[in-house]
Amino acid sequence: MNKPATRYRIAAENRRARYEFEIGQVFEAGIALTGTEVKSLRGGKATLGESYASVEGNELFLVNAYIPEYLQANRFNHETKRPRKLLLHRREIDKLSVAVQREGMTVVPLKIFFNEKGRAKVEVALARGKKLHDKRETEKKRDWDREKGRLLRDRG
Repeated sequence: MNKPATRYRIAAENRRARYEFEIGQVFEAGIALTGTEVKSLRGGKATLGESYASVEGNELFLVNAYIPEYLQANRFNHETKRPRKLLLHRREIDKLSVAVQREGMTVVPLKIFFNEKGRAKVEVALARGKKLHDKRETEKKRDWDREKGRLLRDRG
């Protein structure tokens, strides 16, 4: 399958999130970074594996995302796992906080990327955790789709 051409470059992706969670509504948020964090992100070594977003007051923060130190920055370097402020509109933050408080959902970062203007953005999603049997069903469906593709390719 050919992937559609994207106009942005992915710096970090949380591929496990689609396995662990049912992904709901997706938001694109800006992220407040220091200069060394941006340079380090361009290297592509960041990880979002254990990270999440939390609403504190009227602000949204990306917590536990790992952006490695920029080697050429010496003493001006940043802290690798510091909370980073996400930039969203007020009504979007309110929607996220209501979903987290009332419906028991989680705000999960899916990827960090640079858009066509070169700005660092984070794709966050409202998600609900999957149970073990849901994960098994997802795995069965994925295996069947793969097998079906092989059968169709061999036939024609």
